Amino acid sequence: MKKRSARTLLFFILAFPFNAISQNKPFTYDQLFRGAYPENIFQRLPNILGWLDDKHYLQRNSSGVLESIDALSGKANKYTGAAPESNRPAHTSPEFINPTPSPDGRWIAYTKKDHNLYLLNANSGEEKPLTSDGSDSILNGYSSWIYFEEILGRPTKYRAFWWSPDSKYLGFMRFDDSKVPVFPIYVPNGQHGYLETRHYPQPGDRNPTVKIGIAGIQGSSITWADFNFEADQYFGMPQWTEDAQLWVPWMNRDQDTLIQYAIDTDGTKKQVYLEHQNTWITLKDTDRLTFLPEGQGFIVKSDKDGWENLYLYDKNFRLVNQITKGNYWGTSILKIDLKQKQVYIKARKESTTRFDLYRVSLDGRIVKRLSAGNYDYSDAEVSPSGKYIVATYSSLTTPPVMVLINNNGKVIREIANSKTKELDQYFVSKPVLKTVKSADGVFDLPIIIRYPLGFDSTKKYPILVSVYGGPKATAVFDRWTMPYGIAQWFSQEGVIQVSMDNRSSGHFGKKGINYIYKQLGKWEIEDFMACGRWLRGQPWVDSSKIAITGGSFGGYMTCMALTYGADVFTHGIANSSVTDWQLYDSHYTERFMNTPQSNPEGYRNTSVLTYASKYRGLLRINHGTADDNVHFQNSLQLINLLQDQGKHFEMMVYPGQRHGFHDEKLAHSTMETMKFVEKYLLGKN
Repeated sequence: MKKRSARTLLFFILAFPFNAISQNKPFTYDQLFRGAYPENIFQRLPNILGWLDDKHYLQRNSSGVLESIDALSGKANKYTGAAPESNRPAHTSPEFINPTPSPDGRWIAYTKKDHNLYLLNANSGEEKPLTSDGSDSILNGYSSWIYFEEILGRPTKYRAFWWSPDSKYLGFMRFDDSKVPVFPIYVPNGQHGYLETRHYPQPGDRNPTVKIGIAGIQGSSITWADFNFEADQYFGMPQWTEDAQLWVPWMNRDQDTLIQYAIDTDGTKKQVYLEHQNTWITLKDTDRLTFLPEGQGFIVKSDKDGWENLYLYDKNFRLVNQITKGNYWGTSILKIDLKQKQVYIKARKESTTRFDLYRVSLDGRIVKRLSAGNYDYSDAEVSPSGKYIVATYSSLTTPPVMVLINNNGKVIREIANSKTKELDQYFVSKPVLKTVKSADGVFDLPIIIRYPLGFDSTKKYPILVSVYGGPKATAVFDRWTMPYGIAQWFSQEGVIQVSMDNRSSGHFGKKGINYIYKQLGKWEIEDFMACGRWLRGQPWVDSSKIAITGGSFGGYMTCMALTYGADVFTHGIANSSVTDWQLYDSHYTERFMNTPQSNPEGYRNTSVLTYASKYRGLLRINHGTADDNVHFQNSLQLINLLQDQGKHFEMMVYPGQRHGFHDEKLAHSTMETMKFVEKYLLGKN
């Protein structure tokens, strides 16, 4: 073999990047899909449960044993203290829904199928009801669907009651769904099947009326907070203060005004915070308000200036000062150090594609970046005094590393590194982060390109774009992704995979997201089309095979891409898709679109159905028939139009499946996606 010069080798590296000339072996099918991964290919990072004191943190080892770790030396000793508190209380019954112990452990609160709220004495086993009017329409301590999905959140598992710190009171929400329209869902099980109904308000419909109750544990009496409960309004996630005040965020139906109320146990309320925006405020931001220790005030996170910054308020509810100023996003508080008058935070600021760690003085004058390098710091645990931080960082090409740093950002020691020598023996798709100018020239849109095994820049490859695209939902991070499953398989089969974000994803703050007001979907698909056109212009792209796929909002984007954007995208797999915003729920949709009555043109211009006549290429539509979030109705209306217009498409129906597929149906969906890609993008039979 002729010996190559250093210059020739450099040319090969530049011309064929991303392991194009690497001899690393691919993973097998069994390794990627049947859990047969090679041993020791990754080093599992420690499972750290929190700090015990400033010198020791608690860790659960691979055998499940709790260990106290000396932070500086890493020396482990068996932990002999009390185990971390379990969220699962004792003395419960299968009929109890969301059993939750009081802070002192004396009581357990829960709901039942009768939609009433109950208490159980943990010592005597005596049960006493707190409410008695529960029914299919009256829900006590159990969320109405719209609150579960859009306001309180799925992690609550429908729980809508909260213990006071002193265990003397139980705050809860009472929902009246009697005037909320009922949506029927057909379940095809058995000989006759049956209809499942759910109170589901669509845009412009009546929402549930909600009352805020405070139950006194000793007398089981209920006091109702002083609100007009018939008003068209929303209530957010409540928080108890140390002195037994229930703080509840209130929002109007238009979702442009937020008021935080402090409610005393006698039901009287006081306004403690007010915010108004010209577009909307997201009520679901449950970390908006953080209390200072010892009742010294609170910190508000708000995007009212176009970014997510922190504001300090005193105990009399007066604004003291703005803590952070600038292009912070994804901001979260890790620890408040009142003694040193500083706060530890995690935020995207140095780069919109990664998180960094900061120490900021409460007066906002001192900002110290604690993380180093061009890495994403996704996890961090701050010690009690803030002296040390256990942090985990990674990048697109660097597997996760866990380190101990001090409060000046100096690395004290490396705790663990997930990368092993065995990983170097395998091909792992090498992602590259780029930006593409939006069509209106305003934004540099971030995209990630994953080049396939044996990439040759002189050849042409099919493209598979994976998107979500919803407001404030970031997909493009400079963060390590493990080479598992279908994505790694496609890389080995010769597909270039792309992730991309639009202007509403958070990279450009609330200023960027505000573009979508009253036109949810328009700018998002325009930005994805701009990225698609850029891809079409690359010499290594087969422009006849530009596929896109996504689920939920990503399914909506996929349907828009094959209709509104049919001159850019050629193939699509749309899962559980919204096709017309009139068909989705009230709280989410009206936040961005207002009602169909007040914004008919906006609804028409953002509906997939409006552009069905432009459809060409090939679209695969997947939907579960029992989807209680994005109803099957969405796909049926699109299918109906495509059929009437004589359009060819594919469809896969998943009987009884909800919003997302599980078990055998998930395996089947994955298999069908692989077959779709192999047939239409790779040309395999």
